[in-house]
Amino acid sequence: RGAKMAVEMPAPLTLAFMTYADNLEELSQQALGRGHELLLHFPMEPDDLKRNDPGPNALMVGLSETELDRRLEWGLNRFKGFVGLNNHMGSRFTRNRVGMRRVALALRKRGLIFLDSMTTGSSVAAAEARRVGLTVLERDIFLDHIPTSEEVRRQLALLEQRAKAKGFAIGIGHPQTFTLDVIRAWLPKARARGFDIVPISVIARRLEGVG
Repeated sequence: RGAKMAVEMPAPLTLAFMTYADNLEELSQQALGRGHELLLHFPMEPDDLKRNDPGPNALMVGLSETELDRRLEWGLNRFKGFVGLNNHMGSRFTRNRVGMRRVALALRKRGLIFLDSMTTGSSVAAAEARRVGLTVLERDIFLDHIPTSEEVRRQLALLEQRAKAKGFAIGIGHPQTFTLDVIRAWLPKARARGFDIVPISVIARRLEGVG
């Protein structure tokens, strides 16, 4: 239900669909048809597997290159039309240089980008991506880590401050009703204050020095 609500939001937003979600082809095509941009939301190993299950075919530290490639191939073929990949969980995996280099190489080969959700401050994703020539972006603000409308409003204000300071900012939220309701009300007000709401690829091209 939350995914359908997100698809119906005013475009352009960037929607990240989980690899193992249901109805991926239908939902992703609806999102594209409404003018949104897509990411593949790929499960990766967290620090505490007992408390946080990343789901099937997650990228795990210690997997062989063959198995990592198999899981990546599975995920990258789940639906069409996404411009890049971002991590679901992954606080342990994104600290692993070998694994993140494998991810970066697979994405570069396909002309995709990587958005680091920054579930850990010690992620090596950006360093490994740049090492192989892959465009990488990093999340600035989590909108709903504390699950209240008030927190989402506060975090959106921080997002605006960050965008003013560095020229752009990337916020990540979840398709919860209160998050989407606050964002829907915020979008026209942010535009009225002079902010552009752009797909993730626009920021990627800016970082690449294109456009």
